[in-house]
Amino acid sequence: MSQSNTPTTPIIVKCPTCKKEVEWGEQSPYRPFCTKRCQLIDLGEWAEEEKSIPGAPDLSDSDGWSEDMGH
Repeated sequence: MSQSNTPTTPIIVKCPTCKKEVEWGEQSPYRPFCTKRCQLIDLGEWAEEEKSIPGAPDLSDSDGWSEDMGH
């Protein structure tokens, strides 16, 4: 098998925080974020529960939950 000598096109993604274009590679240590600042802003939003992944409700917190339900 021979390897091609043609350069590959870099993958460009948008920073989730500021939407600046970022090249996905070793030269971008905070990828997909453009800077450490954008990375920390995103982390803070998750910590403050401003962002979440949808899922089934937690039944242990609902008023209808009881360990005596017999299940």
